Formats: sequence, C-alpha cells, structure tokens
Amino acid sequence: MSAPEPGPERDKSTSEILGQALGGAARRAGLDPAESSSTHKVVWSAMGGWRGILESVLPSLAFVIIFTIRPEPLILSLGISVGLAAVFTIIRLAQKSPPSAALGGLVAAAAAAALALWTGRGADNFVPGLITNAVYGSVILVSALIGWSLIGLAVGFLMGEGTTWRNDRRKRRAYFWLGIAWAALFFARLAVQLPLYLAGDVTALGTLKLIMGLPLFAPLIAVTWLVVRALHPREPASEDAPEA
Repeated sequence: MSAPEPGPERDKSTSEILGQALGGAARRAGLDPAESSSTHKVVWSAMGGWRGILESVLPSLAFVIIFTIRPEPLILSLGISVGLAAVFTIIRLAQKSPPSAALGGLVAAAAAAALALWTGRGADNFVPGLITNAVYGSVILVSALIGWSLIGLAVGFLMGEGTTWRNDRRKRRAYFWLGIAWAALFFARLAVQLPLYLAGDVTALGTLKLIMGLPLFAPLIAVTWLVVRALHPREPASEDAPEA
C-alpha cells in the first residue's frame, strides 16, 4: 500500500490557513460579504471610522508639519509623532476597546522614528512604509498571477466555500483583476514616493504619503466590496412565509 502524497494535502492546508487568516482580518475590519451592510458603511468600517482616520493620519501629519517648520532637532518632530500614536493607544486601552489598530500604528511609528534617529535623516521615517508597499504589492501581484488571489482566499473563507471559487471562471477572473488593482495601488505609491525619498524631500514625501493613503484606499475598498457582493449575492428573504 503506497503512502499518500504529501504535496496536495500540504497545499490544501496552507490555502485554508491563509484564507482563514485573511478572512478573519477582513471580518474584523467589517468586510463580510455575508452581511447586508451598505457600501458606505463597509468603507467607513474598514477605515476605522473617525478614530481610525485620526490614528492613521495625525502622527504622520504632525511629523510633516513640524519637520517642515523646524527640521532640527529631528527628535522633536519624531517625538511628537510617536507621542500622538501612544496617546491613541492609551485612550483605547482606557476605554477597553480593541487596541490593535492604534497599537499597530504605535509600533510602526516607533520603529520608523528609531530608524530616522539612527541615520539622522528625516526621510528615513518613511522607510517602513516604502518596504510595506513593496512587499504587499509583490505578494498580492504574485498570488493573482499564479491563480491563488489573496482576495479570493479571504472571500472563500468568509463565504464558506474554501477554494472552490477557483473552479468558477467568473470568480477567478474577478479576483485576478482585483488583485492586480490592489497591487497597482501599492506599486503606484512606491513609484511616486521612492524618488522623493531618494531626493530627501521630506515635506513632499510625507504629503504624498497622506494623499495616497486613505483617499485611494477607500474607493478601492468600495470597488472590491461591490465586486464581491455581485459575485456572492445574498439570498433574498422569503416573501412566501405563511401569515400567522
């Protein structure tokens, strides 16, 4: 009796684990196609509401403004940026709300500030963001090109269909193009911001980072939501139920 081939089982297990992780993250962000939420509500939830917007924007905005007005000492603009991220985290902890968003922002701000202080270059405060865009863009692009779109894996978990979407040509094509769109967003950020980083233009780099952040993220979330909902329409409520 021959031993079972480990390859397919390993692939299946990996796809399920990855889909579960991505789907869980999407659900926590309010992106669940099984729900009947409006597009506006979904986008707002994905951005974290007003609190999420402030946590995402204010630390970077403060750094850019203060650095532009007073670039030296560098620790001043970096300290205020990290301090704001710390305040948001403390507020979440005090209110016993999930601190993950603010905590992630605090860790990212602290790591970026540490790098900038170590090199003495204000532009290095944006290096983690550049790396993130390069990694996310590459991973999403490769996953789409090889037919295992990360978006498809996430939606497959959320809708309870696993990886069967890969057998549906319509879904597979839609998830491919959604993956291309998301990869294009990350690479567009990198293409615009990297030359400014190399030139050391902190003010322009920080400004464009903010402009290419939530203002581009929100409409792409909306498009993704509409496409996924079109591929997975909800079952209409039964109108033929017998009257009491």
